[in-house]
Amino acid sequence: MTLEVFHRPSLVRRLVFLAAGWSLAALFASALVMVLLFQQSGLRRFDQNLAELIDNLVAGSTIKSDGSVVAPALTDLRALRAYSGKYWQIAQPSDGGGIRILVRSRSLWDSELRAPANLVSRLAANPGAPVSFDARGPLSEPLRARASQVKLPNGRVPLIFMVGEDRRDLDRDIRSFTTATAIVLLLLGAGLVGAVVIQVRVGLTPLFALRREIAEVRRGKSDQILGAYPTELTPLAEELNALMAHNQDIVERQRTHVGNLAHALKTPLSVLLAEADLQPGGLASIVTRQAEAMRLQVDHHLRRARAAARAQGLGERTSVAEVLDELSRTLGRIHSAKPMRIDWDADEDLFFLGERQDLLELAGNAMENACKWGASKVRVRAQAESDEQLTLTIEDDGPGLAPDQRAAVLARGARLDETAPGSGLGLSIIDDLIRSYGGSLSLGDSRLGGLLVTLILPRALS
Repeated sequence: MTLEVFHRPSLVRRLVFLAAGWSLAALFASALVMVLLFQQSGLRRFDQNLAELIDNLVAGSTIKSDGSVVAPALTDLRALRAYSGKYWQIAQPSDGGGIRILVRSRSLWDSELRAPANLVSRLAANPGAPVSFDARGPLSEPLRARASQVKLPNGRVPLIFMVGEDRRDLDRDIRSFTTATAIVLLLLGAGLVGAVVIQVRVGLTPLFALRREIAEVRRGKSDQILGAYPTELTPLAEELNALMAHNQDIVERQRTHVGNLAHALKTPLSVLLAEADLQPGGLASIVTRQAEAMRLQVDHHLRRARAAARAQGLGERTSVAEVLDELSRTLGRIHSAKPMRIDWDADEDLFFLGERQDLLELAGNAMENACKWGASKVRVRAQAESDEQLTLTIEDDGPGLAPDQRAAVLARGARLDETAPGSGLGLSIIDDLIRSYGGSLSLGDSRLGGLLVTLILPRALS
């Protein structure tokens, strides 16, 4: 059941997932763009520093008469300390697309800046345009490097000026910025998701209120929807009220039709019975018996039809305790000839979702049957089974019924004892009537020794 509810389409879940999905996607894209911009900004500043170093090398370098290159004396001490992380070298293209180192900084010691295989071709393709690239230093540390091809005065071939600097500090700053950005945006994302949930819940509050009002109408606590709703829900509430009014009108017409039918059928039967009484004899006796049977059957089916019509209505509720109290007093007087004790118990706030007459019919037939067959005691208990249902149990200390007889007594007109008075419709009436309300009837063994009748009925909340 839990999985079914989880997989059932939900408007709240749909809205939350859509809004949260877009918000988180936007935050992720924003974080990615911010990290990329920070990285590009750091690299741009780094490349500017490298460009200044190349400019200083180019400006201070000279070529002697013998063709050797003389580098300037740079004031940056890091370029003078071995493996300090700041390096430069001057080279010239060699055959095969490689380079030949002419001069290098003391920080390189006996190493060199390893250039990409296509560096010479890239520089030749765009004369004067610098090329930036990532490289590895003498200690395999990551470097940010920059190269530029320049032809000095008196130089026969262009020279390649290359500089590089350890980029681990830059990478550390980028990682720190990425971590901080991720933490901040994760917190912001959690806040946005929470805000979306609150927004959806608050925004759909009128819809939840409408659902509660409809439930109250169905449970008999109200006749119609009375709340004030936003303009989007007001037409729905009005249509529901109109639908309920239309349904109630249909129920009233059904009741009127059933009443007219009852009057039309009972009048001829009453005439037949009256005429049979005036003319006694064998034929009159047969007519009387058959007319009485017909009247009982007509009463049974008309009662069932009325119950079915009332079960379609909304807003009817009946106190169970009041009905049981009335029935106990009435049946006590009727069966006063034998020492019959009727013990009943029901909460004052327990209500039947239906009309009083129907509960009198249901409980009255079951209690009448228990009083008829019980020896001295009948016990009646009513209790809430859930918010939707209540249970009514009737027990007696009579002879009870064998399991194979219980199904037979529910058949219309079935009687296990033909000597007992009645038409045999008692439990059948209960079964038919309770089914029209969506309830159920079951028979079992009573702890008092007789029959246990259990009725499951719709409940109206107090």
